Amino acid sequence: MKKINLIYLLCLCLYNLNAQNSNDIVIGKIEEIYSKILNEQRRVLVYVPEHNPYDKNTYPVVYLLDGDAHFYSVVSMIQQLSSVNGNTICPKMIVVGISNTDRTRDLTPTKGKYENSGGGDHFISFVEKELIPHIESNYPTKPYRTFIGHSLGGLTVINTLLHKPNLFNAYVAIDPSMWWNNKNLLNKLKTSTFNDTHAKKTLFLGIANTMHKDMDTISVQKDTTSKTRHIRAILELNSYLNKASQNKISFKSKYYENDDHGSVPLIAEYDALHYIFNFYRFKLNDEDYTNPEIDILAKVENYYNGLSKGFGIEMKPEEQYVNNLGLKLLSKKQFKKAEQTFELNIKNYPENSTVYESLGDFYLAIENRKKAIKNYKKSVSLNNDSFLKNKIIKLEKK
Repeated sequence: MKKINLIYLLCLCLYNLNAQNSNDIVIGKIEEIYSKILNEQRRVLVYVPEHNPYDKNTYPVVYLLDGDAHFYSVVSMIQQLSSVNGNTICPKMIVVGISNTDRTRDLTPTKGKYENSGGGDHFISFVEKELIPHIESNYPTKPYRTFIGHSLGGLTVINTLLHKPNLFNAYVAIDPSMWWNNKNLLNKLKTSTFNDTHAKKTLFLGIANTMHKDMDTISVQKDTTSKTRHIRAILELNSYLNKASQNKISFKSKYYENDDHGSVPLIAEYDALHYIFNFYRFKLNDEDYTNPEIDILAKVENYYNGLSKGFGIEMKPEEQYVNNLGLKLLSKKQFKKAEQTFELNIKNYPENSTVYESLGDFYLAIENRKKAIKNYKKSVSLNNDSFLKNKIIKLEKK
């Protein structure tokens, strides 16, 4: 329980309502999108990481069902996990929380006992054809999407994975209502097969403890009462996925003995982010900086090769990260490694004036004035407004 208490404390600390004046902290904005498919206005909550509007950083996107209930906690968690000093767990991400208008209608794939149910296909069409294009047209998105849903939202996540697997890269189903309509979706899933389309997809299944006190996950499966139908259907899903998903989908499930249906979303989302982005974590230690026998750049480039594979797109080491790495190597007097590091930035970002400025600063630090001037001039040629012009004049007079 210590872990979840800490997370709740984090979320309480970072929870911020919409700003009323310039002194308030804002974590996102509310957008109204008219849906032609659903014939109604849809409200979404959007969080974008703080970034320089002039840079070209892009971010994966989390699409979050029951957005009003989970938006603030998920944003706070991602803020924390993406900024752990020197050992980030997940990338900075855009979060899109989808508010409900008619939850039962939108989050049920088939008609059940409730009159206004079974509109799930229309809702997913809205997400696919209207919401995602809107977000990708207006925000700096990376082509990597995660879909998170709880309860009926979890049912929607599983339905989307089954019928539109390419819509998202990662799926998080938290205590999903697989009992819906006499296990209609679960039965469909069990007659389907995972194929190459699912090979690069990730699924995390969170299972809450909704049993009687005298039951466990083995004995409950023998029960036939309606009170246990929810967890029995999820355990049946879990059993099938553990067998069927081998070599076709990256799948993990976790049972939360100390959490019920209402408390499980936060801790399951925390574990899901760890699992989905298990390729993201990277840390260099002191020996990497000080031992001349260790090829630190090879480590960095191998890491980014892993990121490219994980995200499914080519990713180069970020300019600012490499620049900071070079400065640290310079401070450790690892001059050859530092030079190679600054040169890596030039290789990756040859049209960026700042990379030549940084290499010039390096040469100036090791008292190689000629090479410093050469790189400063290259920087100025790419940015005519650079302050380096006066610096070059002063260096050439020496």
